[in-house]
Amino acid sequence: MMAMDVVDTLRHREDLVRRELDEEGREAQLIERLRDIYREQGIEVPDRVLQEGVKALREQRFVYKPPPSSWKRTVLGIWVKRSALGRRFLKWGLIILAVVGLTYFALIRPAQEARRQALIEATETLPNSIRLAHSDVMALATEDAAKRRADALLADGERAIRDRDLSAMRRINSELVNLREALSTEYTLRIVSEPGEVTGFWRRPPGLWTQRSYYLIVEPITPDGRKITLPIRDEVTGETKNVSRFGVRVPQETYEAVAQDKRADGIIQQNVFGVKARGKLEVDYRMPFEGGTITNW
Repeated sequence: MMAMDVVDTLRHREDLVRRELDEEGREAQLIERLRDIYREQGIEVPDRVLQEGVKALREQRFVYKPPPSSWKRTVLGIWVKRSALGRRFLKWGLIILAVVGLTYFALIRPAQEARRQALIEATETLPNSIRLAHSDVMALATEDAAKRRADALLADGERAIRDRDLSAMRRINSELVNLREALSTEYTLRIVSEPGEVTGFWRRPPGLWTQRSYYLIVEPITPDGRKITLPIRDEVTGETKNVSRFGVRVPQETYEAVAQDKRADGIIQQNVFGVKARGKLEVDYRMPFEGGTITNW
């Protein structure tokens, strides 16, 4: 036990040991220094014990040497640390579970739902809608041009259905629905004549400063008196807008006749410019129309 105490003392005096033992022949001086250390503590240690302690330090006799690595040692180490390892595994398990859950609900599941919806749309929704719209158009149309257009769209639609071309099916369905809506809509193009409202105007075409284009302002009115909007292309800007009033280009004679009608009593007696009947695509114009329209004046 005394020798072990000597070794422990030497370990706590690492600077002393390093200095004395690193030089050959200094072991006697080291023992002498140790004897002084113990005398200061009131302990008399025999030289034999001091020599034994120095020898044990040299041989690392009291130094713990762990057993070599093996699977048994690894298992025992894990068992000893099972509590800390368990908490660590639980923490990382919860993190991984959260990441997996977030990935599934944020990415995988929406993608699966989108594919499912696209399949339903391609195999059920759009085919049914295309065929129904065609059937409605054929029932509404009173002119051959509209029926031929509907048949051509249906043929393209059936081809897209066979090819599972979702983009083409959507486009064709939209065109058939628009065709059905156009055929079912009926209105009268009435010339605007309310007090304070512009009935007509003229302007010079771009680059043609010696000429004039004459326009009458019209608005589409349904049989029940509602004002509706129509997609109208402005012949000056080339833009198409949905508007409830627009200008129609007419000959100067028509423009002057309407102006004369309004000047008589402030009311335009002949205010019907054209009629769009149900089942037809084109307007039946009651006045001369040069084919140009405008949305800004």
